[in-house]
Amino acid sequence: MKTEKIGSAEFQTWTVEEVAEAWARDEIVLIDVRTPQEYMFEHVEGALLLPMPFFNAHKLPGQKDKQIIFHCGSGVRSEKVSRAAIEAGIDRIAHMEGGFAAWKQARKPYIGTNLATGAPQQVNS
Repeated sequence: MKTEKIGSAEFQTWTVEEVAEAWARDEIVLIDVRTPQEYMFEHVEGALLLPMPFFNAHKLPGQKDKQIIFHCGSGVRSEKVSRAAIEAGIDRIAHMEGGFAAWKQARKPYIGTNLATGAPQQVNS
């Protein structure tokens, strides 16, 4: 994990492996900031959808029980959202380096769309 101090806040960049391990232990809330269309086509099972255009850092839940980690397709949007959360006064926030593309490249399980039927299906499980 990489960390960056921004004022009194800590901005964290987690690797796919770190996210996957924490996700498996139910230690984090994973928030996908991609579009609804991207999410519907493929997503990490159980990740929450909060598209970047609708993001409001002041409405995020506290992190007393679980750390919030954002992800997007490549890591660009999730980094922007994470920095916006810090600007809004959240003192510890994180995003996943490389985004969903890195998740897939690491062959982590996700929900994809069966192109023959249009139905959701497990991939890499």
